Amino acid sequence: MVFFNRTGKMALGSRLRLLTSKVTEDAAKIYKLYNVDFSPKWFPVFFILSEDGEKTISEIAEQIGHSQPSVTKIVKEMAAAGLIENNLESTDKRRNVVGLTEKGVKISHQIIKVQCADIDLAIDGMISEANHNLWEALAEWEFLLEQKSLLKRVQEQKKIRESKDVKIVPYKAKYQSAFRSLNEEWISNYFEMEEADYKALDNPEEYILNKGGKIFVALYKDEPLGVCALIKMNDPEYDYEMAKMAVSPKAQGKSLGSLLGNAVIDSAKELGASKLYLESNTILKPAINLYHKLGFEKITGRQTPYQRCNIQMELKLKD
Repeated sequence: MVFFNRTGKMALGSRLRLLTSKVTEDAAKIYKLYNVDFSPKWFPVFFILSEDGEKTISEIAEQIGHSQPSVTKIVKEMAAAGLIENNLESTDKRRNVVGLTEKGVKISHQIIKVQCADIDLAIDGMISEANHNLWEALAEWEFLLEQKSLLKRVQEQKKIRESKDVKIVPYKAKYQSAFRSLNEEWISNYFEMEEADYKALDNPEEYILNKGGKIFVALYKDEPLGVCALIKMNDPEYDYEMAKMAVSPKAQGKSLGSLLGNAVIDSAKELGASKLYLESNTILKPAINLYHKLGFEKITGRQTPYQRCNIQMELKLKD
């Protein structure tokens, strides 16, 4: 249809519903063609009972991918049509065993053996006329959506698009207030500010930059919404620490943390660092997941000036 050429893939759901409506409308007419008083929506339940015999409501729901209330409603409709025997008076609907009546068994031969064979041949004919096999494509799409939902895929594309509006820039004096406020907001949201925080945040030049460290700022549409520092360590085992990473809540989901982390790691490599150190807390699950993605691994046995720290990690930059 011309309309869907205009909307593009945005209207996939509407197009599928329209196709489903056309097929369902024809399906109702096909049952009448074979002189069978039958609703197309009953077929999945009817097929299971025809092939497998008696089943519980929950067993049918699991096999056909419907909810139990949906199957219960269909069973009631089919019972009213005299096709199913059931006991829906039980308080536990999941234990209701249902099966075909004599009438149901009689028309199952007409539907399953005769009508379905004609339909299979008709659809095979359409497949042979088409450039693409819709039946196989549906199986592929079902598998792909089971692995990763359409929502998740759109979220990923949104993140990729928005991350293109992010710029990672070196620290300048004009970003000092953002460096402090972003960290203070993040720390205060989960913990309490400590003495070591105030020293670094109030005097970043003295405590970070002048000692050989660096600070990176993430600009989203030119607004500073994320920061992270590479702090020089006076330690025999570690050259630098990745610290003071903070991202504004309004910029979360735009890959600022990942971009900042990679900028810090690249800078540490350029400075010849062999290992990178960080401290965090396990209640910060998104942050811990990010550090793992960046390649950090948990270590133990080191002292820390921060009360909130309960996990320490390292990243080996050289073999």
